[in-house]
Amino acid sequence: MISVRVRYFAGHRDIVGQAEQQMALEPGATVGDLWGLLVERHPRLAGYSGRLLFAVNQEFASPATTLHDGDEVAFIPPVSGGV
Repeated sequence: MISVRVRYFAGHRDIVGQAEQQMALEPGATVGDLWGLLVERHPRLAGYSGRLLFAVNQEFASPATTLHDGDEVAFIPPVSGGV
């Protein structure tokens, strides 16, 4: 197993109820696999699918990005506001 730290922002944090958590995944898991697991655990996250950005170790990533032990993953929901 590998361990990754998941960071949540804005609406994601409200749905999950925490700002970050450690998750254990099978080796070879991707960002998309992790998102799918999170949606299973927190179905309200499904509304964000297709409308969010992914980051691994503070660099933009894609759902196909393979995760490694110790990675930090952030799911960045769409933002609004401004003038």
